Amino acid sequence: MGPLTNRAVIRQVMEKHGFTFSKALGQNFIVNPSVCPRIAEEGGAAPGVGVIEIGAGIGVLTAELARRAEKVVCIEIDSRLLPILAETLGDFRNVTILNEDVMKADLAAIIAREFPSMEVVVCANLPYYITSPILMSLLEQRLPIRSVTVMVQREAARRICAPPGSRESGAISAAVRYYSEPKILFPVSRGSFLPAPEVDSSVIRLDILPAPPVQVEDEAAFFAVVRGAFSQRRKTILNTLSSALDLPKDTLRPLLEEAGVSPGARAEELTLPQFAAISNRLFDRERS
Repeated sequence: MGPLTNRAVIRQVMEKHGFTFSKALGQNFIVNPSVCPRIAEEGGAAPGVGVIEIGAGIGVLTAELARRAEKVVCIEIDSRLLPILAETLGDFRNVTILNEDVMKADLAAIIAREFPSMEVVVCANLPYYITSPILMSLLEQRLPIRSVTVMVQREAARRICAPPGSRESGAISAAVRYYSEPKILFPVSRGSFLPAPEVDSSVIRLDILPAPPVQVEDEAAFFAVVRGAFSQRRKTILNTLSSALDLPKDTLRPLLEEAGVSPGARAEELTLPQFAAISNRLFDRERS
């Protein structure tokens, strides 16, 4: 078999197994031979390291991870790919394929079972339609992982990695920075995939923080404030939070001022410590 990034090889394997791309699953296979080795390297695959891969495709990234890491466990939802992967990854003895939905899988149990005494990283080429839910699920579970390296739509990468207080920031960027330090690693053009998507991509890495960079009294309140603040971006923080949290403006205004936030500011202007200050004052008010 030739290289798995060769379009002719991909078509041959697909035809042999009667496989067709699923639009519903957002399947795009990588055909640029330089992409997957770089993801594996910058994603932290190395001796002594365990890797969870989300979505194997036909195994292009999986093979690069397996060449570098101690062990790779790939969670692949599409059962049609299992016989293909058995063929393309048959030479690797350190690869395990789990036919599961990553949003339903018990990742903590998988890590404990498959990677005893190993550092663990996550690598994935994520379908665009489910990027944010998967990332937030990985972060919110507080799994014992070192980093998450994923390929996502380029605009999504900019939003995810935007620092709070910048114009591109949103609820996802604030949430991501609560759990991790995000970084855009490198761009990937649309022509690097088969079939080619309509947009370009970027590879990002989220380095998991040992503790959140801000102290909050109640995480639910913190994230409610973040989501509420960005629910109507063009409005002031006073108006958006009053509506989102169902609080009278006369009650909310002094709380914002106590938190050092101008009631006329917009969500994109706020920093993570300011969001924390607002949520802590709201929590204290509810508790008193």
